[in-house]
Amino acid sequence: MLEPSHNDELPVIPGKRYFTIGEVSELCAVKPHVLRYWEQEFPNLKPVKRRGNRRYYQREDVILIRQIRSLLYDQGYTIGGARQRMSGEDDELGNGDYQLMIRQMITELEEVLHVLNA
Repeated sequence: MLEPSHNDELPVIPGKRYFTIGEVSELCAVKPHVLRYWEQEFPNLKPVKRRGNRRYYQREDVILIRQIRSLLYDQGYTIGGARQRMSGEDDELGNGDYQLMIRQMITELEEVLHVLNA
């Protein structure tokens, strides 16, 4: 498996409602088996399951997975540390989730601006 780095440019998340595990895998640069493992480790990550137990992720799930990926791969958190960070337990103000979401939104807006300027 390629080691992700913080310099990797993740693709812009398309404006659709549901994503398959394969699509999320590509959008987040994470293998499908890792996504399934993270579902067990992060209670907030709950894709909709439909026919044949197939997973369908929503936009919020994709953003959450990118946040988890950033904590684990870019910032060096352990699974337990990332879980705490996502729940805000180690953040005195309880706004760790908001900071991560804002960072993700800024990244996405910069990507959109880049596409518009191209």
